[in-house]
Amino acid sequence: MTVPFSTFLLQLAQAVADEDGQRLAYLLRPTSPHGKDLVKEFRNPSRETLTSQYGGSIDTPWDEIAVRYVLVTTHAARKRPGEAFSEQSQLISLFFRFFSQNTGWTLPALFSMLRDLRDLAYDADFNARYNGQNTECMESAAGVVAKAFSMCMTDRTSPLDLSRKWGIYYVVGLIMKCYFRVRRINLSKNILRALEANPDIPPLSAYPRSHQVTYRYYLGMLSFLNEDYAKAEQELTLAFYHCHVDAHRNQERILTCLIPLRILRGHLPSAELMQRFPVLDELFSPFFAAIRTGDISAYDAALERWEHRLVELNLWITIEKARELCIRGLFRRVWVATDRSTRIPISMFHCSLRLSGNDVSVEEAECFVANMIYKGYMRGYISHEKQMVVLANTNAFPRLGERPAPYALL
Repeated sequence: MTVPFSTFLLQLAQAVADEDGQRLAYLLRPTSPHGKDLVKEFRNPSRETLTSQYGGSIDTPWDEIAVRYVLVTTHAARKRPGEAFSEQSQLISLFFRFFSQNTGWTLPALFSMLRDLRDLAYDADFNARYNGQNTECMESAAGVVAKAFSMCMTDRTSPLDLSRKWGIYYVVGLIMKCYFRVRRINLSKNILRALEANPDIPPLSAYPRSHQVTYRYYLGMLSFLNEDYAKAEQELTLAFYHCHVDAHRNQERILTCLIPLRILRGHLPSAELMQRFPVLDELFSPFFAAIRTGDISAYDAALERWEHRLVELNLWITIEKARELCIRGLFRRVWVATDRSTRIPISMFHCSLRLSGNDVSVEEAECFVANMIYKGYMRGYISHEKQMVVLANTNAFPRLGERPAPYALL
């Protein structure tokens, strides 16, 4: 059934009167079916023409919002994402005038509009780059979303169950996505500081599970990039276990950073888990195999093969650090080959490194052994005078997961 603009105005006014946030979100979504009807009704609309005809037909600012909606759908239908983004930004600015004076029933509409703004910003930036132009639509979108965050944070009049504060973590997730997209990750610290400074926010566990997962994922990513690996592992683990079982793509994103962190701790994922994520299995399986066998040359070959992809994912440094586990595996094989002797000449470790493709001197080999002992991979000491490694009688090579602070000495 075709929906003319006059009917759309009535439906919009009714949704506002009924405080129906879900209906309002549907009506203002550019991809909704009635959007196509409005594009057909107005062949070449302009804000001045529409405002002169329909301005004041419903309460302000909804008459202006309806006009902007027509312009958004028209630009989007005619493949003009830059213009559509600009009109969507103006639409949201008008909506803010209403949102700041109302309760949480408006949150579904806010979420939908901000999501559409982000998508249009992505399309606009992509289209501009394709045509050799420079735009900062995604960065502008982050600024708009930040205003929404401020309005959610400052709701001190609504009852708790109707508060705009229930939109905080969803909006934070959108801001983080925008910041990560434009590589302005440092700006996320301002958002986190604002959250910490406001004690009136309900606990994170009270928010919808999807809001929690998104927030924990980005908090874990920030910690990962800042090399706070313990915090990163904690947040990403919680995000993974709380993620919906059918959200395969989101689980894969979380595991992309969580698996390298678990490798650093000496915990390799099971084959059953990796079979569920073939893309990650292809990337990480060569490293798992090399660590299990202590094959340093295979590990180095995998690093070289996947260098470009690892750099793209910000994983190169982490995976390179995990090379120590490969050396530990190699030295343990030397220990096993000597019938688990407690006294092993440094020359044997030196030979093992040479055979694995590492052309190092005896002095360098001694440094490798000293490093393994210092970081808790081996228990013992070096007799430099006798060029001998003296290992503990028991538990000479502790299990990787038993190290008390696996991230402290990286």
